[in-house]
Formats: sequence, structure tokens, C-alpha cells
Amino acid sequence: MMISSKRALALALAFGGFSAAPALAQYQSMPQQQSTPRTEASSQAAPASAAEGRKYDLSSGGRKAIAALQKVVNAKDVAAIPPALAAANAAAKTKDDKYVIGQLQLKAAVDAKDSAGITSALEAMLASGGATPQETVPLHFNLGKQYYVAKQYDRAAGEFDKTIAVDPNHSEALLLLAETRRSQGRIPDAVGVLQKAIAARSTGGQKAPEDWYRHAVQLAYDAKLPSAIPISRDWITAYPAPANWNAALRIYQKSSGLDNDTLIDLMRLQRATGGLAGESDYYLYANTALQKGYPGEAQAVLEEGFAAKKIDRSRQMFRDILTVANSKIAADKASLPGLEKTALTSPAAKQAMVTGDVYLGYGDYAKAAALYRAALGKSGVDANLANLRLGIALARTGDNAGSAIALRAVSGQRAEIAKYWLLYLSTRV
Repeated sequence: MMISSKRALALALAFGGFSAAPALAQYQSMPQQQSTPRTEASSQAAPASAAEGRKYDLSSGGRKAIAALQKVVNAKDVAAIPPALAAANAAAKTKDDKYVIGQLQLKAAVDAKDSAGITSALEAMLASGGATPQETVPLHFNLGKQYYVAKQYDRAAGEFDKTIAVDPNHSEALLLLAETRRSQGRIPDAVGVLQKAIAARSTGGQKAPEDWYRHAVQLAYDAKLPSAIPISRDWITAYPAPANWNAALRIYQKSSGLDNDTLIDLMRLQRATGGLAGESDYYLYANTALQKGYPGEAQAVLEEGFAAKKIDRSRQMFRDILTVANSKIAADKASLPGLEKTALTSPAAKQAMVTGDVYLGYGDYAKAAALYRAALGKSGVDANLANLRLGIALARTGDNAGSAIALRAVSGQRAEIAKYWLLYLSTRV
């Protein structure tokens, strides 16, 4: 017969009550599911779901045995629960009988902090066939957590997959599935699932916690996966802090084997984003700039580092670079007007590019941009390099629109660094 409880029996579905998987400790921003309120059920009322209006088709024999089981479970009569549970299972006829018995078995296991009992209860509830489609989602998810904690990774993955099949945007299930795949050694799968979890949390304008991005980037980078670079861009899109720019651009640098021409443009972006972070960054930038023939840029970068107290002026390696740079700057600047005039009248692009690069190093971005534009109309131009440097110069003048046009025209091996500069345009205030 169909009956309804006057007052709902709380389902102890581990909404915050089960042992959390250890891997979740690092995701401190992940919201926790809330416990269903506990209420006392009338001794005359049949057990019911916490969901309003949920009805069960209980057999007459099952109903009596379930009421007896409910009484001892609510009383936390530990000795009386096993025989009452056995009697209820023996009397059960309908799928709803079995499902309600599973609810009470689960409540008893949670009260006793019995992990194995929790797992058995969840398995029984799912096997009963009495759960509604909405109820199966937390059941599969929490059973997956139980299997995960027990290091039964194949079974855990199966339960998380079932959760996601019903609720594709269940970010917590996706997150734990990623951890399960990582534990199985399936790193590319783990990274892919983390990306889905990030996308799921981002649906509707929400932002995934930063640790999720960090974890995905770290896994991909350690496994030398090509996805490390696009994930790092997603990370700084969501969280464009200087330290994140530093980490993301280091990943790009170390994953890509950059030549000095591309490296200097990456270091310029580190500088623009405030991402230069220590001796190695400042030394690499200043030394590369000096080697490329940009003494003014080498000097300016080091002076910024000294002023910010990120590097020590007394360090010999910096003093050496600064000494050489300072010895070249006066003559270098004096030669620029003549070089500029020659570059603009020459039919070849090379002189315009070289002179534009020197102006860029001195921070005269307007003159640099004019020379790069001139180079684009001359013979022998490397259009990708010219457009990249034009985009950089315009970005530094604040001309976002003009910079974006130039950067989007970059293709080939310089396209990736152009994407990072485009990202800089979109994230700066």
C-alpha cells in the first residue's frame, strides 16, 4: 500500500557526514554539501525520505519490521540493530521496503562511524531499485567517495561516472574522478576531467577555485602534456595575479625551448605583468637584453628590481651586467636618430626592425611602433616578428585595440607568445 510519513526521517546520506576523501583537503574553496536536518519519526509513522511528499509502497510485513528497525536505530541501541536489520531484510518484499531499510542501515552506520557499514548501506540502497533518479546522484557520489577512501579506484571511478552521467555538471564528482584517475596513474585522463570540473563550476558565471587550475597545470606540466600551456592561460585568465603570470610563463618557457628572440618577448611580458620574481628572472632578462644589444633595457630592468627590493644591487652578477650596460648607453642613444632616419628610407626591413627593437628597449614605445609599421611595408620583413613587436609596443602605450590587431596577425612559432600578450590585454585594468 502507499503511505506517507507525517514527519520525515532524515537520510544520513553523508552530505558532509561521510569521511571526506583525503585528496579533497587541498581544495579548500570547494563548497561542502550540507547535512539533511535530523527529525524524530513517530513510532506509528512509516520511515520516509527527507524529500517533501516522497511516498513508499511498503508491504504489510515489511512495514512492521521496518518500524521495529527504525525504533532501535533512533534509540542507537547498537546490540539490537543487527537482529532487527536481519529481520527487516527477511520481511522485505517491495523495492521500497528494501530502500527504506537501506536508509535506516545507513543512519545506523553513520551514527556508529562505521565506514564499512556506510558502504554496505549505500550499496543496498542502490541495489534496492527504490531510489528516485534524483536520489541516485548523491548515492552514487557518496559510494564513490567510500570506494576512493578505501583505494578501490576502479569501483570509485565507476560510481563517479554514474553520478556524472545523470548530472554532467557535478563538479565535486568530476574533481574526485580526476583524483581517482591520478591515483590510477592515468594522468592525461585526470587532467581532462579536471578541465571538465573547471568548466562545470564556471557555468553560469561562477569561478572555479584557483587550486583546481593549479592542480591541473601541475599534473599536465609534470607529465609533459601539451595541455599544460592552454590550461596555464585559462588559469591566468581567471586569476591574473603577478605570481600566476610568473608561473604560467615559466611553464611556457620550459615547455617550448625558446630562442632568444622569443625569450626576450616573454621576459618583457613578465615585466609588464609584474611577474618578475627573483634573481634568476632578473638575471635572465637583463643578460639576454644585453646580449641582444639592448643596454638600456638591461639597465632599466635591474634598476626596477633594485627599487622593488627583489634583487640585491651588491650581487656581483648584477653589478657586472650594469657596468657593461652603463658603458654602452650614451653612445647607443646618440646613434639612434641617424639609425632611425636610415631605417625609414631604406627599402629593406632589417634596419627598421633593429632600430625599433632598440627604441623598444629604451621604453620609447611610440617610436618603436612607428618603425615596426614601417618595416611591415619593406622587403625581407619577418611579418610575424614585426607584428609581435608592434603589438608589444602598442600594448605598452595603452593602445589595446591596435595591439590586438597586430598580435592576432602573428602566426607560426611566435603565435603562442602572441596569445599570452593578447591575454595580458584582456586582463589588465
